[in-house]
Amino acid sequence: MLSLPQTVWPAVTGGLLVVAAVLLALLLVTRRRLRAERRAAADDDRYTARLQVSVADHSGRLRIIRDLHDVAVHRVSAMIAQADGAVYAGTTDPTAAVRAAQTIAESGRMTLADLRRVMTLVRESEADAAPQPRLKSTRELFATMRDAGLSVVVEEHGEAYDLNSAAELAVYRILQEALSNSLQYGGDGTEVRVGFTWTASGLAVRVDDDGFRNAVLRRGLSPDDAAAELSYGVEEDLRSLTQQLRGSGIQEMRARTELFGGTLTASETPGVGFSISATFPSIRFHNGVHGVDLSRR
Repeated sequence: MLSLPQTVWPAVTGGLLVVAAVLLALLLVTRRRLRAERRAAADDDRYTARLQVSVADHSGRLRIIRDLHDVAVHRVSAMIAQADGAVYAGTTDPTAAVRAAQTIAESGRMTLADLRRVMTLVRESEADAAPQPRLKSTRELFATMRDAGLSVVVEEHGEAYDLNSAAELAVYRILQEALSNSLQYGGDGTEVRVGFTWTASGLAVRVDDDGFRNAVLRRGLSPDDAAAELSYGVEEDLRSLTQQLRGSGIQEMRARTELFGGTLTASETPGVGFSISATFPSIRFHNGVHGVDLSRR
């Protein structure tokens, strides 16, 4: 058996300790790098999901704009010709000018009806295209958002009933946008409460999150620093009650809500997060066209 001089043992032991320390440091660095790569991959997946949602929504809006443009151009062209005739007739025959003005007014009403009719038909065609989400698809939406990092709690009151496909698509898209905002501004761990309240002919949908609070807590601040950053006073309370939140996402949700006779409010609770409320008083019977009889051609 090989024996080493007594004076060599400290050097050998020290060398082994150095090697062990280096290996441990490499292991820790590797683990941190793997965790960072996993987080980056998760962020990429969430970004890709949000991008896909955005592209789909923009494509839908472009289809609506194209259809509205075609109908409006045809009707407005006719109205211009009628107006030119009214100007000419006004110099020689006031009675004819009055009749022309009446024709222009009727054409305007028909144009408005056509614009609203096209909007409804486009939304229904979107809903019929496969695969298009329905209210039953919200279970998959909630599951997807939970996988992305949200903590979603759903409450439902009243007796649910079937809606037409375009109305269901509108409600789904509002929920999708609201939950995407919660994830974007609050991040992983944001708590979201989704409420459905059904009445005899209406539906109210509400989404509340704690995105402000969660974003602060995720930064790892001390309890005192976090409390100081989340604190608010009378001024913040008044601002939250009076300000109107804006943005393309909110405007789109509002447009979808108004299409079915509803109203949308978006607000923030100081130190907590955002709230989105969409109320549809008559969505059970609403055809998506305000005051237009679709049976008339």
